[in-house]
Amino acid sequence: MYDIIIVGGSAAGLTSALYTSRQGMNTLVITKDIGGQMLLTNEIQNYPGFHSISGFELATKLKEQAESYGANFVYDEVTGLEEDKDCPGMCFKVKTLQDTFNALSVILAFGKTPMDLGVPGEQELKGRGVSYCAVCDGPLFRGKVVSVIGSGEQALDAVNYLSSVAKSVYFIHNYDRPIGSEEMVQQILSLPNVQRVPNSRVKELIGDTKLRKIVTQNTKDHSLTEIESDAIFIEIGYIAKTDFLRGLVELNDKGEVKVDKECKTSHHGIFAAGDVTDIAFKQAVISAAEGAVAALSAYNYVQRIKGKTAIRNDWRSIQPKKKSDNLLKI
Repeated sequence: MYDIIIVGGSAAGLTSALYTSRQGMNTLVITKDIGGQMLLTNEIQNYPGFHSISGFELATKLKEQAESYGANFVYDEVTGLEEDKDCPGMCFKVKTLQDTFNALSVILAFGKTPMDLGVPGEQELKGRGVSYCAVCDGPLFRGKVVSVIGSGEQALDAVNYLSSVAKSVYFIHNYDRPIGSEEMVQQILSLPNVQRVPNSRVKELIGDTKLRKIVTQNTKDHSLTEIESDAIFIEIGYIAKTDFLRGLVELNDKGEVKVDKECKTSHHGIFAAGDVTDIAFKQAVISAAEGAVAALSAYNYVQRIKGKTAIRNDWRSIQPKKKSDNLLKI
């Protein structure tokens, strides 16, 4: 039985793990990866304390810091959350693809998930040329031909980055002109190895052991075109995959978890932080701040269950644990 299980391994989840483990809580983080959406950028310039840092490096630092105080990690996907019938109203069962874990409290901090295109061939070719993270997978296609589908700053950033890695980049977008800040659009239009495919949608992805061709359809004349490409980076936004929480915690019309100023959800013992919540601004530093709030709220909740004193801050000087004291649980 863990004191606290945290679902998610990006800014919110890792900060929560740091705060709960520092308070001596038996903490488990369940996550599919470390970094989440932070891995989508190769440079973060607005995280306090760093003039510039990669998403991967920041996530790694946060994880190491949480681990140094005793946080444990399991790499798996959470598929269910429910009250434990053996201790109703007092603890929870967290189900994953491979196991079931028990906790007195849960912090939901798993952010949002990249949206699928929903076209033939996409599911079969995931990880074989179909990617949702240009920064993560772009280097695998150095010197090759790649494509980006999407609009807005997310897609523009991907095109800009990939242009420095790939031989050439096809930029597929459903408008006459790319959508985004004028400065960024002008920069993309000036790149010599970027070829735009305007007013187009992806209809099918073709390949066997890997992606080979992309079928696009022009939205004006409905003509079909085949583009030979070694990879496609899908940059069409994110969704909150919270269906498994329906009926347990209150969600808004976007599927985001509703929280109060203490990051409490509508269900006692369940807290939430970061992009999965209904907070207006989605930034790494805001997610981290929410992670700290959720952690302290969850800590106080567990303390009350145990009949102990709650706290309002985390100013104590605590020595990190030795690595040997913090074995990875799998």
